[in-house]
Amino acid sequence: MKVLVVGSGGREHALVWKLAQSKRAKRLFCAPGNAGTLALAENVDLRANDVLAIVSFARKEKINLVVVGPEDPLCLGLVDALSGVGIRAFGPMKAAAKIEADKAFCKQIMQQSSVPTADARVFTQFRDARTYVATRDAGIVVKASGLAQGKGVIVCDDPADAILALERIMVRREFGAAGDIVVVEEKLVGTEVSVLAFVDEHTIYLMENTQDHKAVGEGDTGPNTGGMGAYSPTPLPDDKTLRQIEAEILVPVIDALKREGVTYRGLLYAGLMLTPGGPKVLEFNCRFGDPETQPLMMRLKTDLISVFEAVIDNKLDTVSLEWDPRPAVCVVMSSAGYPGAYESGKEVLGVEEAGRLPDTVVFHAGTRRSGEKIVTSGGRVLGVTALGDTLQEARDRCHRAIDMIRFDGAYHRRDIGHKALAK
Repeated sequence: MKVLVVGSGGREHALVWKLAQSKRAKRLFCAPGNAGTLALAENVDLRANDVLAIVSFARKEKINLVVVGPEDPLCLGLVDALSGVGIRAFGPMKAAAKIEADKAFCKQIMQQSSVPTADARVFTQFRDARTYVATRDAGIVVKASGLAQGKGVIVCDDPADAILALERIMVRREFGAAGDIVVVEEKLVGTEVSVLAFVDEHTIYLMENTQDHKAVGEGDTGPNTGGMGAYSPTPLPDDKTLRQIEAEILVPVIDALKREGVTYRGLLYAGLMLTPGGPKVLEFNCRFGDPETQPLMMRLKTDLISVFEAVIDNKLDTVSLEWDPRPAVCVVMSSAGYPGAYESGKEVLGVEEAGRLPDTVVFHAGTRRSGEKIVTSGGRVLGVTALGDTLQEARDRCHRAIDMIRFDGAYHRRDIGHKALAK
């Protein structure tokens, strides 16, 4: 069959890499793809957000399956448009993707369904938000309600910092229209984990545990990024807590959407904080996480096409996912300055040599081909991912590969998975 993956990041390279292992994938496309997907698929020069162009291409090429990676095209209704012309696509419809596109809506859904989450207030005016924050005396999280490429969440230990965050979002409008509405909520304390689940009309199937490291600095310090690394599996949550998460968080949210007339079908990502009072939701995403997808795809043994088709056909209850028991670690190599301003066009060397190391894959994120060279084209450039008999061995393999890769201004954290290793 012909398969099209939409997107250009590390998540999409990992999905293409996994789909390429299927005997059923006779021809792979990636729109727009990157320098890494180019080795496995035919890159198509189309923007991921160009719904009409992607639908037109899929019809022309008679694509059998479209896999939508990023949130933007999902929230713009790409799956709706593809389904409307009879093309099978994996991902939620626009109305369901609103759970990520609109944090205020998401918070409302959680409150209506008694899903445990941080106490929050929603504001449309800077003056009102500032007045509220000035009354607080503990840590606060300020969130742009709309999509902001993973950078619209600002964690503040001091309410004074939260007022500065409000100014950035609502006055200086650093995230544009995404900051028209702002969610101000209490800062939760605990262990952060990611729970990803395949969802169809009848079934929720949890994937293996992962943990993302969003802060740019070691020790989880500094501003939030799209993700500086991830690992799987995680020591927490345990099986009892996972059952609690499914019963008290995932099922109620899916049911609440149904009451709104919305059917959720695709991948549901829950970012959670394991607090002393139990698991609480930080955010929901309507797609695979990045970089969580990279270690998950390294560990997944099941044919991914069969899983996607089961979700589309509402036959998820017939699927059984098989996992490599070994842990996997992904360490992101980023451009200097990320998540702020950074330069692009830096030549990347040593990727092929690093990829020859045992059980190691270098997933491309912000790269492109320039003649015979690979050059940087984004803030997160590569996601170096490895399996190992232990978490420490997997991380050590990542670092050996990273030591072989060179580009001007390269930066990475050396402590991905530090909390699990400390235990």
